[in-house]
Amino acid sequence: MTTTFVHGLNLAANGIRQHVLRYGGAGGERAQRDAVVLVPGITSPAITWGFVGERLGRHFDTYVLDVRGRGLSSASDQLDYSLDAQIADAVALVKALGLERYALVGHSMGGRIVAGAAAAAPQGLTRVVMIDPPVSGPGRRPYPANYAWYADSIAAATLGCNRETMRGFCPTWTDEQLDLRAEWLHTCDLRAIKTSFDGFHTDDFHRFLPGIRVPALLMTAERGDVVKPEDVAEIEGMVPGVLHHRVPGAGHMIPWDNEEGFYAAFGDFLGVRV
Repeated sequence: MTTTFVHGLNLAANGIRQHVLRYGGAGGERAQRDAVVLVPGITSPAITWGFVGERLGRHFDTYVLDVRGRGLSSASDQLDYSLDAQIADAVALVKALGLERYALVGHSMGGRIVAGAAAAAPQGLTRVVMIDPPVSGPGRRPYPANYAWYADSIAAATLGCNRETMRGFCPTWTDEQLDLRAEWLHTCDLRAIKTSFDGFHTDDFHRFLPGIRVPALLMTAERGDVVKPEDVAEIEGMVPGVLHHRVPGAGHMIPWDNEEGFYAAFGDFLGVRV
């Protein structure tokens, strides 16, 4: 199959280096559609979402971001890894890319980031997709994951490991997915991961929701326990008109568990079915 990958690029935005992978480009019918900017989750460098970028790139000018402290974007012991900094990165990135009309799509931690960016009402934003965003926070139930899972897998990748090591952490993933994780997980700065994980419990994600004024889609996992039915109802009450689609047979890592169901969940929300 012909690839839709265009190139990787680094941009100076919000005072750091932000690395993105571009798929599709702006030619042909894509020029008539809004661009898509995809923000991955806590330990997902952009390249691990490349298979999604390839699919979205068939229809849209698509950009997949390395969130600060991941992949090839800036990382250091002096960097602010807070959610507010990540939101400011996303807002600055779309400006640096020169996008006139675009959708923000975020998974897990990325769902929190795009919700915060949408609430900031940046120029050109047309719609937002929140994919299984952690609803944990002050006074709420904890995020249903153990920090040691992240720390131990990153430690293994930092030393050097193969797919079989990663299979112990992600037993349902394909060999190709495990190879990518084994290759790239070491680029996840443990300081960034710890700050984001702690933020799942200290940051109030819900404060962003009333400020979302563009069309919104909430995508959740049928087999996941990150966003439960009562959480969906609360979000629906805070974001008027938000659409919701629960992906069958999928856990939190939705496109890894049910890739076609993941694409189907978008419907024509982005402007055309993917």
